[in-house]
Amino acid sequence: MFVVYWLDANLDSEDAARFRRFDADALADALRFAEDLRRRQADGEDIGFVTLCSENPQSVANPASPIRRRATTGKSAAASSPRSAR
Repeated sequence: MFVVYWLDANLDSEDAARFRRFDADALADALRFAEDLRRRQADGEDIGFVTLCSENPQSVANPASPIRRRATTGKSAAASSPRSAR
């Protein structure tokens, strides 16, 4: 899934953070939408902080991987192995 976030000034209320979701197979659409917001910003509209985020819930590291271990414990797998004590 992809999400485009941006700040949009609304004259009737305080500035508001907004977002629009795109399906996992719609990267090109998300990029076009973000580019359109940036073009509108360049043309003077009160739009800012346009950003694109992605998430792939099917792409998750193996729980025993060094990256996952570092993220959950703050230690790398190498730091906890017997070889690192040398």
